Amino acid sequence: MAHHIGISGSAILSESKLFPELFKRHLLHIEIGEFKDEESFRCFIEMLGNTNKSFGLHSPLIRGQSKYDLLQKVSMNPEEAWIQFEAEVAMMSRLGAEYILVHFPYFKKESSGNPAEIIEEGLKKLSALQRKYGIMIVCEPKLGFKQSPAGIHYLDRFPVDTWRKYGLSLCVDIGDYILAAGEKAINYIEKWSEFVRVVHLHNVEYQGDKYIWVPVHPSHENDASHHKIKKLMDFLAKECKDVFFVMEYTPHTKPPENMVEEGIGWAKEVIEAGSVR
Repeated sequence: MAHHIGISGSAILSESKLFPELFKRHLLHIEIGEFKDEESFRCFIEMLGNTNKSFGLHSPLIRGQSKYDLLQKVSMNPEEAWIQFEAEVAMMSRLGAEYILVHFPYFKKESSGNPAEIIEEGLKKLSALQRKYGIMIVCEPKLGFKQSPAGIHYLDRFPVDTWRKYGLSLCVDIGDYILAAGEKAINYIEKWSEFVRVVHLHNVEYQGDKYIWVPVHPSHENDASHHKIKKLMDFLAKECKDVFFVMEYTPHTKPPENMVEEGIGWAKEVIEAGSVR
């Protein structure tokens, strides 16, 4: 049961001048998306070619393109969003990415239609793309507007057998699941453990009504101002196979380098201990 530990481009907001920050880490996987432009992406691929690291694309490829529109219009019509996504899938397959990750199912808020039918229609299209291009597509359920947990709740009620039929993988975003389900996050994830191939690993800090992804750190387990995530990490490491655990945080809180490194070291220990059974 080999898990992989990687870093997210969110740590540098995918800024090309900061790419060396991602590559200097002794982690063998990078998940990244939302490049400033195609030239920036080409620069990343060139740097990657000089290493033994793998990568996954977090759609969209270019900043400002569709990020949430496969099921409902958020910033773009779904028809256009599917065309964009297929072009990305084709390119990632050609470049040898480990996977392409997309926000799905994403609902802005409670849906007036039948959520299970809407999700299944999306799964059919995603499954067809996965077969056509031979690359793993990973679905990341997300919170909607104003932290609406509708999409995560709809997925929780979706039949596992139907999902299995389409052969798609899932990403668990620790922050989104904690915000949607609190202490019950494990119950929500347990049902889907056989499909989980990517985990976005971070903690959450609150500033007024905003929340920010921050690096994981062992001190958060006891400081009363962060969420305890060791139990979740341990569960995912034990119950899921071949997962990419991606260290995800943004630079907004300017996390000190030693804190980031300590957090990565701690996460590695927890994941390695959990995966031995």
